Amino acid sequence: MTRGIPLSGDFANGGVSFWYLQIGLPDRRAALPGSRAYDVAIVGGGYTGLWTAYYLKKADPGLRVAILEKEFAGFGASGRNGGWLSAEFAGSRERHAEARGRQAMIDLQRAMFGAVGEVIDVARDEGVDADVHKGGVLHVATNPAQRRRLRAEVADLRAWGYGEDDMRLLSRDEQRERLQVAGTLEAAYSPHCARVQPAKLAVGLARVVAGLGVDVFEDTTVTEIRPRRDGRPAEAVTPRGVVSAEYVIRATEGFTAGLAGQRRQWLPMNSSMIVTEPLPAEVWKHIGWAQSELLGDTAHAYVYAQRTADDRIAIGGRGVPYRFGSRTDRRGATQASTVALLWRMLVKLFPAAADARVQHSWCGVLGVPRDWCSTVHLDHATGLGWAGGYVGSGVTTANLAGRTLRDLVLRHDTELTALPWVGRQVRQWEPEPLRWAGVHLIYTLYRAADRHENERGTTTSAYARLADLIAGR
Repeated sequence: MTRGIPLSGDFANGGVSFWYLQIGLPDRRAALPGSRAYDVAIVGGGYTGLWTAYYLKKADPGLRVAILEKEFAGFGASGRNGGWLSAEFAGSRERHAEARGRQAMIDLQRAMFGAVGEVIDVARDEGVDADVHKGGVLHVATNPAQRRRLRAEVADLRAWGYGEDDMRLLSRDEQRERLQVAGTLEAAYSPHCARVQPAKLAVGLARVVAGLGVDVFEDTTVTEIRPRRDGRPAEAVTPRGVVSAEYVIRATEGFTAGLAGQRRQWLPMNSSMIVTEPLPAEVWKHIGWAQSELLGDTAHAYVYAQRTADDRIAIGGRGVPYRFGSRTDRRGATQASTVALLWRMLVKLFPAAADARVQHSWCGVLGVPRDWCSTVHLDHATGLGWAGGYVGSGVTTANLAGRTLRDLVLRHDTELTALPWVGRQVRQWEPEPLRWAGVHLIYTLYRAADRHENERGTTTSAYARLADLIAGR
């Protein structure tokens, strides 16, 4: 299926991600040595778990905090994503506003704006070199239907806390000066986004957190999380021992289905990426991209891309969206057909890069709640908390979640704990085989909608509207 696609001589598929190929897989920390007691036990060593531990220890250095990670810190989506430190928040703004009103959703959006800067500031202050560059984000429309949606989205954002300086349509000349994307009819720009190298951020955060005195146990699989009962504290159960704590925080995102009783909680959605070899200066003359903005399109089965710090193009999209029974892979290999799909999209957007060879492909999973809205929660009665369901917007949202969980654990009533995603309850996904059939139908419809719009559509395809209805978005 990759016939005709230029691959580098050392092309690799999987191996967690290209980001780790760049820096090398980290040495694993010791596993849990047996049953232990803590004040806070965090299940999952990705961004959510790391940020939560960081802010808890900064607020109260005396807290006993542990992270329990099945593989190594940053193994999952935190080390595989597209590197978008973006203020975009998952889910329907109207749906979040139902909980506490329109102003609360505006406050949430403003908190996301601030979270972008918070991550940048902490990385700088803690000496985490993650190739951070705040160039903003461009969204492009390449057919009339996409252009109509993009204009409507920018107009709608004005009612949700976005000013002209937060998101605006670009003139044709402005767009061309920034980035040459073939076939662009319209483009919008927001400054609230930065490029990061995801694995560098995860590995750096893990180092900082361990240095603060957090016990980071790797190669430690949590099989079950138990609430407080009969006077006993909450528990995280592992084959290596039981960790009891005043609070147990679930920070497993796309891997949540692996916990007992959680199979239908969040759906593990697959997303795949490819990255080219470094492109020569002559190619960049045709493409532009001098400010290293993040790039997304306005298709239904959308793509996301970045210009890396070493002058590659990394581009991602859904590929095969879901595996039956909420299964997840370990090593991140992606299908040859998905590599071909992403390559065709790269060449379509950047014809000047048609001769660039693909060096690496990989995939990972992100967590999707049934209503596609992120949530953070802590129940003081049971001692259980969680955050996630980021639907691909987790690099920034995980930081906001970590600070919010800190305030909830410490029982501080703050502006963060009043945000409308706090305490949100969502129904579970359907059982199999309905779940598998539904997800694949949704993305079949989205791809059909994109084909229809690319060929002749001037308005959003009915296929997409049906997919949204089935998805519950």
